Amino acid sequence: MGIPSLRLRASDAVELMDDPDCDRERLDRTYANFRLVNAVVSGWREIYRREIRPALSTTVERTLLDVGSGGGDVARSLARWAARDGLRLAVTAIDPDARAHAYATGLPPLPRLTFRRALSSELVGEGARFDFVVSNHVLHHLTAAQLGGLLVDSERLAAGRVLHGDIERSRFAYLGFGLATWPFFRRSFIRDDGLTSIRRSFTAAELRAVVPPGWRVSRERPSRLVLRWAPPPSPPASASPSPPRSTSSVEPAPHTGRARPERSISIGERAASGAGAGVTGAGVTGVGAPGARAADA
Repeated sequence: MGIPSLRLRASDAVELMDDPDCDRERLDRTYANFRLVNAVVSGWREIYRREIRPALSTTVERTLLDVGSGGGDVARSLARWAARDGLRLAVTAIDPDARAHAYATGLPPLPRLTFRRALSSELVGEGARFDFVVSNHVLHHLTAAQLGGLLVDSERLAAGRVLHGDIERSRFAYLGFGLATWPFFRRSFIRDDGLTSIRRSFTAAELRAVVPPGWRVSRERPSRLVLRWAPPPSPPASASPSPPRSTSSVEPAPHTGRARPERSISIGERAASGAGAGVTGAGVTGVGAPGARAADA
């Protein structure tokens, strides 16, 4: 199998599932296959054990938001794992793609799992807050402005931790995924779109270059990146209050029309110069990546 140049992000590459007229049967089979693929490559079982489960309780309900939830396999897994551990976790999964929403809501319901066809910016407008905000394989689908919007929205929505997982672009990831999926998934978009996703993904250095202060990028196996954020600790009650920030540099966030602080304005500029602007995917309005792609391999 030939390997294309992976030196730069293929930000203009388009996945087959992005076509609104793509074969619906193949699309639904792709959603169904995500459960198998993500169980191997996404790393959410370990993230749940290490970073989510310790904060959960048997008596107090915690909340989690999955942004760009696609066919819902990651959201369903998180809800199942918490239930099996006897822990109270309410999961809300959002995606603006009607096809993804129809597939996800067509599966048998699970307790404490809710699917909504919505953007993260809509939940910000509702004043919603969650103990965890997560996404799986969403970052590489976003334009620079959409990435900036997602991070701003994540900070506003998260009362606790933000965990955005994605692929890391590398020859190992491309060759490994290509070989592992060669005999399988012939009647879905898994293999072709998975290879395209790898080409579109960030390296750790590229992602670090485009995120604002307070966000941390870590490399995990296999060929994974996790982008993390947590609210800064509250100052001691005796501490002197900080002087008010100037509002002279505030401008509307491109996807919400709401004001955002100056530190977030340069995200798009740094993305364009450092790692390349993200792709403009079909149906991406605001920061909820289309569900057909949110959980791709």
